[in-house]
Amino acid sequence: MNIGLIAHNAKKKLMQNFCIAYRGILNRHELYATNTTGRLVEEVTNLNVHKYLAGHLGGKQQLASQIENNNIDLLIFFRDPLTPSSHEPDVNDIVKSCDIYNIPMATNIATAEALILALDRGDLDWREMYK
Repeated sequence: MNIGLIAHNAKKKLMQNFCIAYRGILNRHELYATNTTGRLVEEVTNLNVHKYLAGHLGGKQQLASQIENNNIDLLIFFRDPLTPSSHEPDVNDIVKSCDIYNIPMATNIATAEALILALDRGDLDWREMYK
């Protein structure tokens, strides 16, 4: 499965720790991320991450395009809701795309853990048929 990873600056360390904790599951899937997030995940996990542009330079739009073309099966987007972002419309576009195209998405660690464990159990295998 293709897993998208995005993290706002205040959540990048959380994304690194999440990927360290679930490295065993993640290494069986293709990972796609915005540039900085992907680089930071690669540094701590040695996982191969396909990297788009930095989020604010168009990476979020590139990932949204992949979602719209049914090329992402699961999105983990650790966003920082307490820090106003000039990129907030991009966040809303990603959330909207996931809703429209039925892409399971987590925006916090609790949901991310539930989804990654569901992926490991095979609960998201319906995505293969959906393609």
